[in-house]
Amino acid sequence: VPHLFYQAFICPIGKYMLKVAVLDDYQNVFHQLINTKEYEKKYKFISFDKAFQTELETIEALKDFEVLFLMRERTKISKTLIENLPNLKFIMTSGMRNKAIDLSSTKEKNIIVCGTEINPNPAAEITWLLILGLLRNIKQEVDNMFQGYWQSTIGYELKGKRLGLIGLGKIGTQVAIVGKAFGMEVSAWSENLNLSEANKLGVLPMSKEDLIKTSDIISIHVVLNENYKNLITKKEFELMQKTSFIINTSRGEIINENDLIEALKNDEIAGAGLDVYGQEPLPQDHKLRFLPNALLLPHIGFVTVENYGKFYFQMIESLDSCMNNDPIREIK
Repeated sequence: VPHLFYQAFICPIGKYMLKVAVLDDYQNVFHQLINTKEYEKKYKFISFDKAFQTELETIEALKDFEVLFLMRERTKISKTLIENLPNLKFIMTSGMRNKAIDLSSTKEKNIIVCGTEINPNPAAEITWLLILGLLRNIKQEVDNMFQGYWQSTIGYELKGKRLGLIGLGKIGTQVAIVGKAFGMEVSAWSENLNLSEANKLGVLPMSKEDLIKTSDIISIHVVLNENYKNLITKKEFELMQKTSFIINTSRGEIINENDLIEALKNDEIAGAGLDVYGQEPLPQDHKLRFLPNALLLPHIGFVTVENYGKFYFQMIESLDSCMNNDPIREIK
Protein backbone atom coordinates (compact mmCIF):
# COMPACT_ATOMS: atom_id res chain seq x y z
CA VAL A 1 0.00 0.00 0.00
CA PRO A 2 1.60 3.34 -0.99
CA HIS A 3 2.38 5.75 1.82
CA LEU A 4 0.43 8.65 0.39
CA PHE A 5 1.70 11.16 2.92
CA TYR A 6 5.10 10.96 1.20
CA GLN A 7 3.75 13.10 -1.62
CA ALA A 8 4.03 16.25 0.47
CA PHE A 9 7.73 15.60 0.68
CA ILE A 10 8.36 14.27 -2.81
CA CYS A 11 7.14 17.35 -4.65
CA PRO A 12 9.34 19.97 -2.96
CA ILE A 13 12.65 18.15 -3.56
CA GLY A 14 15.17 20.74 -4.69
CA LYS A 15 13.19 23.54 -3.02
CA TYR A 16 13.00 22.19 0.51
CA MET A 17 15.65 20.21 2.36
CA LEU A 18 14.58 17.62 4.89
CA LYS A 19 16.24 18.16 8.25
CA VAL A 20 18.02 14.98 9.30
CA ALA A 21 19.28 14.52 12.88
CA VAL A 22 22.22 12.12 13.10
CA LEU A 23 22.04 11.00 16.74
CA ASP A 24 24.77 9.68 19.04
CA ASP A 25 27.58 10.35 16.60
CA TYR A 26 30.01 9.99 19.52
CA GLN A 27 33.13 10.04 17.36
CA ASN A 28 31.94 12.79 14.98
CA VAL A 29 32.46 10.51 12.00
CA PHE A 30 29.26 10.92 9.99
CA HIS A 31 30.61 13.89 8.04
CA GLN A 32 33.92 12.07 7.54
CA LEU A 33 32.36 8.91 6.15
CA ILE A 34 29.63 10.57 4.08
CA ASN A 35 30.20 13.25 1.45
CA THR A 36 27.22 15.37 2.49
CA LYS A 37 27.75 17.78 -0.43
CA GLU A 38 26.27 15.10 -2.69
CA TYR A 39 22.98 15.45 -0.82
CA GLU A 40 22.94 19.17 0.00
CA LYS A 41 20.00 19.86 -2.32
CA LYS A 42 17.86 17.24 -0.58
CA TYR A 43 18.92 16.83 3.03
CA LYS A 44 20.36 18.99 5.77
CA PHE A 45 22.35 16.74 8.12
CA ILE A 46 22.97 17.84 11.70
CA SER A 47 25.02 15.55 13.95
CA PHE A 48 24.72 15.19 17.73
CA ASP A 49 27.84 13.82 19.40
CA LYS A 50 26.51 13.63 22.96
CA ALA A 51 23.77 11.50 24.51
CA PHE A 52 20.70 13.43 25.64
CA GLN A 53 20.31 13.46 29.42
CA THR A 54 16.52 13.74 29.64
CA GLU A 55 13.51 13.14 27.40
CA LEU A 56 12.62 16.83 27.64
CA GLU A 57 16.09 17.71 26.36
CA THR A 58 15.64 15.21 23.51
CA ILE A 59 12.27 16.70 22.53
CA GLU A 60 13.64 20.23 22.54
CA ALA A 61 16.64 19.27 20.39
CA LEU A 62 14.68 17.23 17.82
CA LYS A 63 11.32 18.99 17.52
CA ASP A 64 12.10 20.55 14.14
CA PHE A 65 13.47 17.44 12.41
CA GLU A 66 11.68 15.31 9.83
CA VAL A 67 14.21 12.45 9.90
CA LEU A 68 16.23 10.68 12.60
CA PHE A 69 19.33 8.58 11.92
CA LEU A 70 19.85 6.26 14.90
CA MET A 71 22.62 4.07 16.18
CA ARG A 72 20.77 1.03 17.47
CA GLU A 73 19.53 1.20 21.06
CA ARG A 74 21.29 4.38 22.09
CA THR A 75 18.65 7.14 22.16
CA LYS A 76 15.27 5.83 23.33
CA ILE A 77 12.52 6.69 20.87
CA SER A 78 9.55 6.44 23.22
CA LYS A 79 5.84 7.04 22.73
CA THR A 80 6.14 10.38 24.55
CA LEU A 81 9.04 11.46 22.36
CA ILE A 82 7.24 10.47 19.15
CA GLU A 83 4.09 12.33 20.19
CA ASN A 84 6.15 15.47 20.78
CA LEU A 85 8.02 15.50 17.46
CA PRO A 86 5.33 16.89 15.16
CA ASN A 87 7.51 17.01 12.03
CA LEU A 88 8.97 13.51 12.30
CA LYS A 89 8.22 11.33 9.27
CA PHE A 90 11.13 8.90 8.91
CA ILE A 91 13.47 6.97 11.22
CA MET A 92 16.54 5.17 9.90
CA THR A 93 18.33 2.86 12.33
CA SER A 94 21.47 0.77 12.15
CA GLY A 95 20.59 -2.94 12.07
CA MET A 96 17.23 -4.52 11.36
CA ARG A 97 15.91 -4.35 14.93
CA ASN A 98 16.03 -1.64 17.55
CA LYS A 99 14.28 -2.25 20.86
CA ALA A 100 14.68 1.43 21.75
CA ILE A 101 12.04 2.40 19.16
CA ASP A 102 8.37 2.20 20.13
CA LEU A 103 7.19 0.70 16.84
CA SER A 104 3.51 0.73 17.81
CA SER A 105 3.73 4.51 18.22
CA THR A 106 5.58 5.02 14.94
CA LYS A 107 2.90 2.99 13.21
CA GLU A 108 0.13 5.10 14.77
CA LYS A 109 1.84 8.26 13.55
CA ASN A 110 2.58 6.85 10.07
CA ILE A 111 6.30 7.24 10.69
CA ILE A 112 8.32 4.94 8.44
CA VAL A 113 11.17 3.03 10.11
CA CYS A 114 13.93 1.43 8.04
CA GLY A 115 17.04 -0.50 9.00
CA THR A 116 20.41 -1.49 7.59
CA GLU A 117 22.58 -4.53 7.25
CA ILE A 118 25.25 -5.13 9.92
CA ASN A 119 28.47 -7.13 9.90
CA PRO A 120 28.44 -9.82 12.62
CA ASN A 121 32.20 -10.43 12.66
CA PRO A 122 33.24 -7.31 14.65
CA ALA A 123 31.28 -8.52 17.70
CA ALA A 124 32.96 -11.94 17.48
CA GLU A 125 36.34 -10.26 17.19
CA ILE A 126 35.77 -8.04 20.23
CA THR A 127 34.67 -11.12 22.18
CA TRP A 128 38.12 -12.63 21.70
CA LEU A 129 39.78 -9.35 22.66
CA LEU A 130 37.93 -9.52 25.99
CA ILE A 131 38.68 -13.22 26.53
CA LEU A 132 42.39 -12.84 25.82
CA GLY A 133 42.54 -9.56 27.71
CA LEU A 134 41.17 -11.20 30.84
CA LEU A 135 43.12 -14.43 30.73
CA ARG A 136 46.43 -12.69 30.06
CA ASN A 137 45.80 -9.73 32.42
CA ILE A 138 46.31 -7.27 29.58
CA LYS A 139 44.85 -4.24 31.37
CA GLN A 140 47.13 -4.64 34.39
CA GLU A 141 50.21 -5.38 32.31
CA VAL A 142 49.68 -2.43 29.95
CA ASP A 143 49.11 -0.09 32.89
CA ASN A 144 52.20 -1.47 34.63
CA MET A 145 54.36 -1.01 31.53
CA PHE A 146 53.51 2.70 31.47
CA GLN A 147 54.45 2.90 35.15
CA GLY A 148 57.80 1.21 34.62
CA TYR A 149 57.01 -2.26 35.98
CA TRP A 150 57.76 -5.64 34.35
CA GLN A 151 55.85 -8.97 34.45
CA SER A 152 53.61 -8.53 37.46
CA THR A 153 50.95 -11.19 36.73
CA ILE A 154 50.63 -14.78 35.49
CA GLY A 155 48.06 -15.59 32.82
CA TYR A 156 46.14 -18.65 31.66
CA GLU A 157 46.30 -20.63 28.40
CA LEU A 158 43.22 -21.22 26.28
CA LYS A 159 44.14 -24.66 24.98
CA GLY A 160 42.25 -27.38 26.83
CA LYS A 161 39.83 -24.95 28.51
CA ARG A 162 36.06 -25.22 28.06
CA LEU A 163 34.31 -22.35 26.31
CA GLY A 164 30.58 -22.25 27.04
CA LEU A 165 28.52 -20.29 24.55
CA ILE A 166 25.07 -19.01 25.42
CA GLY A 167 23.77 -18.67 21.89
CA LEU A 168 25.11 -20.22 18.69
CA GLY A 169 23.84 -17.87 15.98
CA LYS A 170 25.97 -15.90 13.52
CA ILE A 171 28.22 -14.37 16.18
CA GLY A 172 28.30 -17.39 18.49
CA THR A 173 29.29 -19.60 15.55
CA GLN A 174 32.27 -17.39 14.71
CA VAL A 175 33.37 -17.39 18.34
CA ALA A 176 33.05 -21.20 18.42
CA ILE A 177 35.22 -21.64 15.31
CA VAL A 178 38.00 -19.53 16.83
CA GLY A 179 37.70 -21.41 20.13
CA LYS A 180 38.16 -24.72 18.32
CA ALA A 181 41.20 -23.28 16.51
CA PHE A 182 42.72 -22.44 19.90
CA GLY A 183 42.26 -26.08 20.94
CA MET A 184 39.38 -25.40 23.31
CA GLU A 185 36.44 -27.66 24.07
CA VAL A 186 33.36 -25.68 23.02
CA SER A 187 29.85 -26.24 24.36
CA ALA A 188 26.63 -24.30 23.79
CA TRP A 189 23.14 -23.73 25.12
CA SER A 190 20.18 -21.62 24.08
CA GLU A 191 16.42 -22.07 24.07
CA ASN A 192 16.42 -22.75 20.33
CA LEU A 193 19.84 -24.34 19.85
CA ASN A 194 20.25 -25.88 16.39
CA LEU A 195 21.59 -29.35 17.25
CA SER A 196 22.60 -30.25 13.71
CA GLU A 197 24.54 -26.99 13.35
CA ALA A 198 26.23 -27.59 16.70
CA ASN A 199 27.20 -31.08 15.55
CA LYS A 200 28.71 -29.71 12.31
CA LEU A 201 30.83 -27.28 14.31
CA GLY A 202 31.93 -29.92 16.81
CA VAL A 203 30.16 -28.00 19.59
CA LEU A 204 28.76 -29.99 22.51
CA PRO A 205 25.10 -29.16 23.34
CA MET A 206 24.54 -28.83 27.09
CA SER A 207 21.87 -27.73 29.53
CA LYS A 208 22.21 -24.17 30.80
CA GLU A 209 23.05 -25.39 34.31
CA ASP A 210 25.74 -27.83 33.18
CA LEU A 211 27.30 -25.24 30.88
CA ILE A 212 27.51 -22.70 33.70
CA LYS A 213 28.92 -25.25 36.15
CA THR A 214 31.62 -26.65 33.90
CA SER A 215 32.78 -23.80 31.63
CA ASP A 216 36.04 -21.97 32.20
CA ILE A 217 34.78 -19.12 30.03
CA ILE A 218 31.10 -18.28 29.44
CA SER A 219 30.33 -15.99 26.51
CA ILE A 220 26.87 -14.59 25.78
CA HIS A 221 25.57 -14.34 22.19
CA VAL A 222 21.76 -14.42 22.35
CA VAL A 223 19.35 -11.71 21.22
CA LEU A 224 17.76 -9.95 24.18
CA ASN A 225 14.11 -10.78 24.78
CA GLU A 226 11.97 -11.26 27.89
CA ASN A 227 13.17 -14.86 28.29
CA TYR A 228 16.81 -13.81 28.30
CA LYS A 229 16.49 -10.73 30.51
CA ASN A 230 18.29 -11.42 33.83
CA LEU A 231 19.36 -14.79 32.45
CA ILE A 232 22.49 -14.66 34.62
CA THR A 233 21.85 -13.78 38.26
CA LYS A 234 23.21 -14.58 41.72
CA LYS A 235 22.05 -18.19 41.29
CA GLU A 236 24.19 -18.67 38.18
CA PHE A 237 27.23 -16.95 39.70
CA GLU A 238 27.05 -19.36 42.63
CA LEU A 239 27.14 -22.27 40.15
CA MET A 240 30.20 -20.96 38.32
CA GLN A 241 33.70 -22.02 39.24
CA LYS A 242 35.77 -19.45 41.14
CA THR A 243 38.30 -19.60 38.30
CA SER A 244 35.68 -18.91 35.59
CA PHE A 245 35.24 -15.77 33.48
CA ILE A 246 32.08 -14.37 31.93
CA ILE A 247 31.95 -12.33 28.71
CA ASN A 248 29.03 -10.24 27.49
CA THR A 249 29.04 -8.57 24.07
CA SER A 250 25.30 -9.02 23.51
CA ARG A 251 23.10 -6.82 25.74
CA GLY A 252 23.64 -5.60 29.29
CA GLU A 253 20.24 -6.65 30.61
CA ILE A 254 21.03 -10.34 30.07
CA ILE A 255 23.24 -10.24 33.17
CA ASN A 256 21.90 -8.82 36.42
CA GLU A 257 24.47 -6.07 37.00
CA ASN A 258 24.02 -5.83 40.76
CA ASP A 259 24.56 -9.57 41.15
CA LEU A 260 27.58 -9.41 38.85
CA ILE A 261 29.13 -6.61 40.90
CA GLU A 262 28.71 -8.63 44.11
CA ALA A 263 30.18 -11.76 42.48
CA LEU A 264 33.22 -9.79 41.31
CA LYS A 265 33.68 -7.98 44.63
CA ASN A 266 33.53 -11.25 46.57
CA ASP A 267 35.76 -13.12 44.09
CA GLU A 268 33.01 -15.67 43.43
CA ILE A 269 34.24 -15.69 39.82
CA ALA A 270 37.63 -14.78 38.35
CA GLY A 271 36.48 -11.89 36.19
CA ALA A 272 34.13 -10.37 33.65
CA GLY A 273 34.70 -8.88 30.20
CA LEU A 274 31.91 -6.49 29.20
CA ASP A 275 31.12 -4.41 26.14
CA VAL A 276 27.45 -3.80 27.02
CA TYR A 277 25.61 -2.40 30.03
CA GLY A 278 22.13 -1.82 31.40
CA GLN A 279 22.66 1.93 31.08
CA GLU A 280 24.71 3.39 28.26
CA PRO A 281 26.87 5.40 28.29
CA LEU A 282 27.97 3.81 31.58
CA PRO A 283 27.87 6.52 34.31
CA GLN A 284 31.28 7.75 35.43
CA ASP A 285 30.63 6.69 39.02
CA HIS A 286 29.27 3.22 38.17
CA LYS A 287 30.61 0.52 40.50
CA LEU A 288 31.78 -1.66 37.61
CA ARG A 289 34.41 0.96 36.73
CA PHE A 290 36.22 0.39 40.03
CA LEU A 291 36.52 -3.40 40.01
CA PRO A 292 40.02 -4.73 39.19
CA ASN A 293 38.65 -8.03 37.83
CA ALA A 294 36.33 -6.34 35.31
CA LEU A 295 37.62 -5.56 31.81
CA LEU A 296 35.32 -2.92 30.36
CA LEU A 297 34.86 -1.58 26.83
CA PRO A 298 32.46 1.25 25.80
CA HIS A 299 30.18 -0.84 23.53
CA ILE A 300 32.57 -0.85 20.57
CA GLY A 301 31.80 -4.37 19.36
CA PHE A 302 30.10 -3.05 16.21
CA VAL A 303 32.03 0.22 15.99
CA THR A 304 34.20 -0.22 12.88
CA VAL A 305 34.82 1.85 9.79
CA GLU A 306 33.28 -0.94 7.69
CA ASN A 307 30.09 -1.11 9.77
CA TYR A 308 29.64 2.63 10.15
CA GLY A 309 30.18 3.18 6.44
CA LYS A 310 27.53 0.55 5.72
CA PHE A 311 25.11 2.00 8.30
CA TYR A 312 25.23 5.58 7.10
CA PHE A 313 25.28 4.76 3.38
CA GLN A 314 22.26 2.46 3.75
CA MET A 315 20.40 4.96 5.96
CA ILE A 316 20.66 7.52 3.16
CA GLU A 317 19.79 4.85 0.59
CA SER A 318 16.69 3.93 2.61
CA LEU A 319 15.70 7.57 3.03
CA ASP A 320 16.01 8.05 -0.74
CA SER A 321 13.77 5.02 -1.24
CA CYS A 322 11.17 6.50 1.10
CA MET A 323 11.21 9.74 -0.82
CA ASN A 324 10.55 7.72 -3.97
CA ASN A 325 7.55 6.13 -2.23
CA ASP A 326 9.19 2.68 -2.27
CA PRO A 327 10.86 2.11 1.13
CA ILE A 328 13.49 -0.61 1.44
CA ARG A 329 14.49 -2.56 4.56
CA GLU A 330 11.34 -1.33 6.29
CA ILE A 331 10.88 -2.39 9.93
CA LYS A 332 7.27 -2.91 11.00
